[in-house]
Amino acid sequence: MKILRKLPLVLLMVSLFWSCSDDDDAVMVSTTPPMNIVETAQATSNLSILVEAVIQTDLVGALTSSGERTVLAPTNEAFTDFLAAKGFNSLAEVPNDVLTQILLNHVIDGSNIESSALANSTGYTTTLASGPNNSNLSLFWNGNNGVQFNGGATVTTADISTTNGIVHIVDQVIDLPTVTTFAVADPTFDTLQEALTNLTPATDFASILTRTEINADGINPNFTVFAPTNDAFAAITVPSDEAVLTNILLHHVISGANVRSSDLNANGDTTAQTLEGDNITVTLPGTGGNIADMTDGSGNTDIGIIAVDVQALNGVIHAINKVLLPM
Repeated sequence: MKILRKLPLVLLMVSLFWSCSDDDDAVMVSTTPPMNIVETAQATSNLSILVEAVIQTDLVGALTSSGERTVLAPTNEAFTDFLAAKGFNSLAEVPNDVLTQILLNHVIDGSNIESSALANSTGYTTTLASGPNNSNLSLFWNGNNGVQFNGGATVTTADISTTNGIVHIVDQVIDLPTVTTFAVADPTFDTLQEALTNLTPATDFASILTRTEINADGINPNFTVFAPTNDAFAAITVPSDEAVLTNILLHHVISGANVRSSDLNANGDTTAQTLEGDNITVTLPGTGGNIADMTDGSGNTDIGIIAVDVQALNGVIHAINKVLLPM
């Protein structure tokens, strides 16, 4: 009987022992306090130059505030290569206004975008960097072989969660994009890129569409480019005569104006002169699934704008489903 009386006490002591053991185990588990984006960068050794840049441009507050955002974080090597390519000996030599826009070009505000959401797809989003008329700059992603941005920066470490966003480490600094950047990066425009380079060597279209300053020849930014897709080029016989093809390409560019879709006459025609000399007309609303319809210099009216407002630092691109032909 004495043994039976003692058994509950023994069981209680055993229970207390295991409970204390469980509590001790819980205490011994090491947990890292949740960190925000800046704290995460500070804790990552190969992001120290990024941290220095954020402090230099006074963006710490913006990147520690609550909310959702996706940050593409260039490594130290990426910054070192970028500074050397731009002719700077140190980060301090970069003008703050320029550096600020470059950093903001790595921030997608309002959502935590995981790498899986970009896999096996291509598309555009916008960053916090600003271009003509304070329009946010576009950012092109290609997730068909890893994840790459604007044709250069590749994600090397993905999906680092923080208390106020998600971070992807990238191997290049993403420079402020020009019209040429998107023409090269987006495979939808591969044939256009070929036409602008290899098929028209006498005209340096790539350099022209990279311009950000006034030029003596009068071909000045900002540019509005109506960019035919690969399918649009496939529907015609591309002229072998370089002069003819050059005029066709010039017929797709308006110089000296950043014409976004919101700048068009909402219920009617918007007409503008192209670099080739002939006018083109955009008509809203579009028909047959087009965002807008177009009339080219030859009077063809079966042309549609199918994507709008790819915003670069020196102009804007609208994708079209047919090649525009001058008079």
